[in-house]
Amino acid sequence: MAEFIRHAGGIRPTPPCRSPLRLSLEEREEISRDLAAGDSLRCIARRLGRAPSTISREVDRNGGRHGYRALHADKTATARARRPKPAKLAADPLLRMLVSDKLACRWSPEQIAGWLARQYPDNPEMRVSHETIYRSLFVQSRGALRRELTRYLRSGRGVRRPRGHRGLKGKGGGKITGAVHISQRPAEAQDRAVPGHWEGDLLFGKGMSPIGTLVERSTRFVLLTKLTYHDSETVTAALARHIQTLPAQLRRSLTWDQGLEMARHAQFTVDTGVQVYFCDPKSPWQRGSNENTNGLLRQYFPRKVVDFHAYTQDDLDAVAAELNRRPRQTLAFMTPSEKFNEAVATTR
Repeated sequence: MAEFIRHAGGIRPTPPCRSPLRLSLEEREEISRDLAAGDSLRCIARRLGRAPSTISREVDRNGGRHGYRALHADKTATARARRPKPAKLAADPLLRMLVSDKLACRWSPEQIAGWLARQYPDNPEMRVSHETIYRSLFVQSRGALRRELTRYLRSGRGVRRPRGHRGLKGKGGGKITGAVHISQRPAEAQDRAVPGHWEGDLLFGKGMSPIGTLVERSTRFVLLTKLTYHDSETVTAALARHIQTLPAQLRRSLTWDQGLEMARHAQFTVDTGVQVYFCDPKSPWQRGSNENTNGLLRQYFPRKVVDFHAYTQDDLDAVAAELNRRPRQTLAFMTPSEKFNEAVATTR
């Protein structure tokens, strides 16, 4: 069973579906009985509501009037209909090369499919659905994409798995004084109408080594900040230095969770002019853009494998730049860099 699942890529085979234009087993049994009774082919066709040529071909290819057997004829027809159609990616070397290159850049199949549709709006031959990409990766018998490319997927898996539910874990005790609740955040931040509103969090690696992650809500632009430790003084000072490299119009607010690393939020606001808003406890969906981005970053920084202390700020900037060049469905498959540059241009 395990070998079958691996070979099928974890994808349930599509059950065969007989077209209503094809003869059914019941109709073939009726043909067999009428032939045995000596009825003519035209009479049989009239009774079944089929063309005489359909009945004639059916009888001729399955043993003739005296050798026709309904069950054998039906099994033979099913076998003829089951043909290995070449996968689109297997038949188009240029398209396969483009998809492979983008997978190696850690683009998701959905991002690749959206980018192709945007890049080749008048050439349907240069488009492919994200499901086709997944199937070409997971089902190696399709002969298109190399299985090694699955390591670039966000999940890193080589087989399809059903969606499951993961419970949320709290971050422990402690309380932040003077916290401004997310309900007081301006409406322009809530509806993403105005750029400059950010979501932030810490991403931990091996040995509890941290980096700071900031995501702009309207453009999904990512900034990564190197941290030596995750105490409040270190975190707020490092984030303040990083966010102040942005134009003033693009630093309006920051939404954080209940982590005590932002306990010195008041000093952060004094240093940067950026008001900090705090989510409800155990409510990661209130900073959904940041949570999603942290998931994407795990492609580059696997949990409990990467020690962030070994990375320089230049290393983190390179990862952020690559992530910002990946198209997003929520941006109509534009890239965060394109959207952010538009926002910067409007502030000049």
